[in-house]
Amino acid sequence: MGRILAIDYGVRRTGIAVSDPLRLIAGGLTTVETRELERWLADYFRREEVSTIVLGKPLQMNGTPSETWRFIEPLARRLRAAYPDKEVTFYDERFTSVLAHRAMIDGGMKRQARRDKATVDRIAATLILEDYMQYRT
Repeated sequence: MGRILAIDYGVRRTGIAVSDPLRLIAGGLTTVETRELERWLADYFRREEVSTIVLGKPLQMNGTPSETWRFIEPLARRLRAAYPDKEVTFYDERFTSVLAHRAMIDGGMKRQARRDKATVDRIAATLILEDYMQYRT
């Protein structure tokens, strides 16, 4: 059983989080430029055993897909084709950016540090992964 990798897709930057090999703990891994995402994933998959890829599904408050969905659905198709041995699934990502900001404030991060959007994206990916892992248990 491999790790679970979560992706908080953004048009410019994408946050990535990963579980430990036992799938007990979720941790923020990195933020990559979205144009480099698939190359970064290929390199990571060569080094680490990942069995599940969780893509944050951007939904509006009424449950309909948001504008970013038009990028994520084709990404999921490409990942399924490139990595047929990995499960590719979606998980609701509503409120993850808001919760990421709240976590940074609660954690005592200074205002300047909270402006780092890469940190927000990485924390949002971690929240997606944590929620997904709790949902699966």
